[in-house]
Amino acid sequence: MQPDLDFETSDDDEDEEDGEGEEQEEAVQQQQTSGKKGFFGSIVSSFAYNKPLSKADLEPILSTLRDHLIAKNVAVEIATRLCDSVATKLEGQHVNTWTGLKGFVRNALEESILRILSPNRNLNILREVQVKNDAGSPYVIVFCGVNGVGKSTNLAKIANWLLVNGQRVLVIACDTFRAGAIEQLRTHIHALKSIHEGDNGGGASKIDLFEKGYGKDSTGIAMEGIRYAANSGYQVCLVDTAGRMQGNEPLMKQLAKLIKVNEPDLTLFVGEALVGNEAVDQLVNFNKSLLDNGCRGAQNSAVSAINGIVLTKFDTIDDQVGAAISMTYITGQPIVFVGVGQTYRDLKQLNARAVVRALMK
Repeated sequence: MQPDLDFETSDDDEDEEDGEGEEQEEAVQQQQTSGKKGFFGSIVSSFAYNKPLSKADLEPILSTLRDHLIAKNVAVEIATRLCDSVATKLEGQHVNTWTGLKGFVRNALEESILRILSPNRNLNILREVQVKNDAGSPYVIVFCGVNGVGKSTNLAKIANWLLVNGQRVLVIACDTFRAGAIEQLRTHIHALKSIHEGDNGGGASKIDLFEKGYGKDSTGIAMEGIRYAANSGYQVCLVDTAGRMQGNEPLMKQLAKLIKVNEPDLTLFVGEALVGNEAVDQLVNFNKSLLDNGCRGAQNSAVSAINGIVLTKFDTIDDQVGAAISMTYITGQPIVFVGVGQTYRDLKQLNARAVVRALMK
């Protein structure tokens, strides 16, 4: 079942939440009048109306929420850090017990998660493309990641998105190692031409492939391709690279060289949502290896050589969306797109609020 990325709170949900609030208020009233324990039991009865919160008040609720996050595929360390930060933020605050302590803490945690999924860098690719084009250069995106996560397929999906938005695209084939990699790209380009060009009456093509065959230096191919794009009026270059394991030092050095020499505007890490925290480990080690080899991301960042994330197979994980939280928390970089199916149209930009709702339900 695909997560509803365009989810909006329904009236039924709001009614349920209101009902829960009324039940909780009634439970507290029953405690005060009859001595019986209500919904929060000893948690609510352990502190007085409008008293400053202590760690002891918060710990039982945060412990439950921490376990809930871990069950939704948030990395254990990150779930712990999140809950600890909420505890620090709330400790000493005054809370009206009539509104419910559990809801108060839960709302604070949701706000923290939403901030993580909304990094400081507001990435608007189409606007950045326009700025770069106005300066006389194509906008360059490099795709990287481990073997078999779907880099080429999602590159084609993003190419389709760019074409829909009126951009002229050059795909540069820099996976010169994997047999069939160039042929796979050529197949995608042919399909996209059929969709977006048809019989264009001899007009300029909207998408093309730049390739120099196998066994060549990928850094040099990328450089030639970007130069060709600039001279031929392409607005965006999409650079496909070979899949590589983050522990493969020679291949990581080659990727680092490609990035350092060609200075792409956006370096996207393509990860598979289905593998959960394994994708988080891949990103951490991939990013570290690039940094160790002298790469820097946006604004010469010393923290991340990767400045955007694409999560594939997002339609296969239902509400197990914790990997998205972990990946943005670690890098501070946005999830730019999520793949949600097999067609070129099955690509969405992440709805942070919908992810938080799926995570907390």
